[in-house]
Amino acid sequence: MVVANPSRMLREHWIAFLIEGIILVILGAAAIFVPALATLAIAIFLGWLFLISGVLGLITTFWIRQAPGFWWSLLSAILGVIVGILLIGWPISGVISLTFVLTAFFIIDGVLSVLFALEHKRALSGRWGWLVLNGVIDLFLAVVIIAGWPGSVLWVLGLFVGIDLVFGGLALITMALHVRDSGPA
Repeated sequence: MVVANPSRMLREHWIAFLIEGIILVILGAAAIFVPALATLAIAIFLGWLFLISGVLGLITTFWIRQAPGFWWSLLSAILGVIVGILLIGWPISGVISLTFVLTAFFIIDGVLSVLFALEHKRALSGRWGWLVLNGVIDLFLAVVIIAGWPGSVLWVLGLFVGIDLVFGGLALITMALHVRDSGPA
């Protein structure tokens, strides 16, 4: 989707970016302060999400069992239940798997953040560098995870998600304040 006037669109919604940024900074600081707890909480929280979605999927699948794709829907729901039980029951094993996923996320999100910044370069003048910095930090975090494997598995997930949230939040806060102060387009 192409936005006709990105500067105006950003300026109209600057408060949403500011609020999101502040919340991300608070959540990130909490995860940095207690990274091992944040790591386990992430694994267990995801386990509950998978378990609940799997159970709801089973209920829905059997409720509308005459619909096409019954067996695929059933398998998907069972998978959700199994993954949920595994993450809740064995969160440390789940953390190892999630750390692999987090590494992939940081690599992809880092590249996408840089591309996002480049697309907004004209509208954000000098402030787009914060978005580039966010992407570079994501890429750096991926390298640190890979280099520290396996010893850092228990704390890396919570700590790095916290760091990512803080820098992502700071980038949004900086962008929001800049567009708020930049005047009409």
